[in-house]
Amino acid sequence: MTRATTNLILIMGAFFLTAGCASMAPDYKQPELPVAETWPQGEAYSEATDGPTAAELPWREFFRDERLQQLIELALENNRDLRVAALNVERARAQYRIQRSDLFPDIGAGGSFNRQRQPDITGFGRVMHFEQYGVNLGLASWELDFFGRIRSLKEQALESYFATEEARRAAHIALIGEVANAYLNLAADRERQALARETLASHQSTYDLTQRRFELGVASALEVRQAQTSVEGTKVDIARFTSLIAEDENALRLLTGGELPETLLPAAPLKTATTLSPLSAGVPSEVLLQRPDILAVEHRLKGANANIGAARAAFYPRISLTTNGGFASTELSDLFTSDARAWAFSPRIDIPIFTAGRLQAQLETAEIDRDILINQYEGAIQTAFREVADTLARRGTIDEQLQAQRALVEATSETYRLSETRFDKGIDSFLQVLDAQRALYGAQQNLINIELADLASQVNLYKVLGGGATEPAREVQPSN
Repeated sequence: MTRATTNLILIMGAFFLTAGCASMAPDYKQPELPVAETWPQGEAYSEATDGPTAAELPWREFFRDERLQQLIELALENNRDLRVAALNVERARAQYRIQRSDLFPDIGAGGSFNRQRQPDITGFGRVMHFEQYGVNLGLASWELDFFGRIRSLKEQALESYFATEEARRAAHIALIGEVANAYLNLAADRERQALARETLASHQSTYDLTQRRFELGVASALEVRQAQTSVEGTKVDIARFTSLIAEDENALRLLTGGELPETLLPAAPLKTATTLSPLSAGVPSEVLLQRPDILAVEHRLKGANANIGAARAAFYPRISLTTNGGFASTELSDLFTSDARAWAFSPRIDIPIFTAGRLQAQLETAEIDRDILINQYEGAIQTAFREVADTLARRGTIDEQLQAQRALVEATSETYRLSETRFDKGIDSFLQVLDAQRALYGAQQNLINIELADLASQVNLYKVLGGGATEPAREVQPSN
C-alpha cells in the first residue's frame, strides 16, 4: 500500500473519530405522570401496606405453593409465546447491530485476474491477447456522520431493542399470572365438583327416602318430583364441572407447553391450595414506572425522539468517501513492484436543494410520531393506574365478602339441620327441608367462588404492580 493511501486512511480515521459527535435530536424529557400521586382512598379500597412491593418480590417468594412453582417453571421453559418474545428480542438486537455498523467504514480486500482475446480487426492477421492481475484494499462508500443522522438512527434502533426486551419482561410477568390463575381455576373447579358429588349423595338419599314415603302414602308426588329436581340439578353441575376441569387442564397444558404430571395438579382445597405472600401497593410514581409494559412504551418514545434528529439531519449535506489502493499489472511477476501501485479516492457530497417538501414532511411525520407515543405513554400509565385501583377495590371488600359468605354457610347449614328436625317431629313439611338443602348447596358453591376471587385478586395485584419487575427475567432459549 502506498504512503498516500495510508495517509488517506489515517485522515479518514480522524474524520471518523469526530463524526457523529453532533446530534440534532431534541433533548428527551419524561412526560409527567397523568395520574394522582396516591392510590384512590375510600371504603372500597384496601390499604395493602403489609409486606414488600410487588416489584421487589421474586415470584418464587410470592407463590409459595411447590406445585404451582413447578408449573410456572415449566411454562417459563416451554411456553411458545414467551419464546416468540425472546426471538423478537434477538431480532431487535441484531437490527441494532446492523444500524450501528453504519457508523463504521466497510473495509474490503479483493483480488482479480482478467484474460482477454481481441480478434483481428485490422486485416493484418494480428490477434491480441491481454492479461490483467490485481489486488486491492479499500473502503466502500462511507458516510461521515457530521450531523448525527446515522447516530440518531442507531439510537432509535437501540431504544427499539430496549422496548422489545421490556415487552419480553412484560410477557414473562403476564405468563406467571396466567399460570397461577389457571391453577387456581382448576383447584376451584375440582373443589366444586367434589362438593357436587357429596351433595348428590345427600340429594339421592333424600330422593330415595321421599320415594319410599310416597309409596307408603305419606309423601306427595310433588315432594317426590322436587326431590328429583335436586338430584338431577346436581348431576348437571357434576357434568359441567367435569367439563370445566378438562378445560382448565387444557389451559395449563397450553401455558406450560407440554403434558401435565398428575403430581403437579392441585390436590388440596382451594383455601389451602395456594399460599401467597402479602404485598404493599407502594406509591404510583414508583410502582407504575417500574412496570415493563410502561418502560417499553417509554423506550419507543425515546426512539421516536431520536428519529426527529435523523429527520432534521436530512436537511444538511451528506458527505461520503470511497477509496481503494493496491497493485495492478499485466504480469503476475510484476504485480507487487512499485510501478504496479494503484489507488483511487472518491469523496462525494450530496446537498438537498429542492425536494418538493419531502424532507419537511418527514420531519413533521417524525414529530407527530413522537406526539402520538407521548399520548400512548400517558394512556398506558392511566390504564395501569386503573388496573391497580380496580384490584385494590376488589381486595378492599373481599374479606368482608368472605366473612359474610362463611356466616351464610353456617346459617344455612343450621337451617337445614333445624328443618330436618322439625320435619321429623311433623312440624314442617318436607318442602322446607328441600329448600334448606338447596340453599346450603348454593351457599357452599358461592363460598368457593369468593375464595377463588380472593386468591385471584392477590395474583392480579402482584401482576398489575409489576411483580418481580426488578428480578432479572430468565433468558429463554428460543432455539429449542
